[in-house]
Amino acid sequence: MDSGFWFEAGALLPSIGVGLLFWFVIRAILRADRNERDIEKQAEREYRERHGKDEQNHPA
Repeated sequence: MDSGFWFEAGALLPSIGVGLLFWFVIRAILRADRNERDIEKQAEREYRERHGKDEQNHPA
């Protein structure tokens, strides 16, 4: 192999790095959103249990 191969392969590293960074950021955002929705559902369920609200009067 000549040094041109390694030069070209090295030129792809910034693009790969930015792609991985983007993937990690989007993954973190989606996980945080999913966790927030789960916590909100749990809090709403607890609120309804404490205040005697039934599920039929409050559609999801």
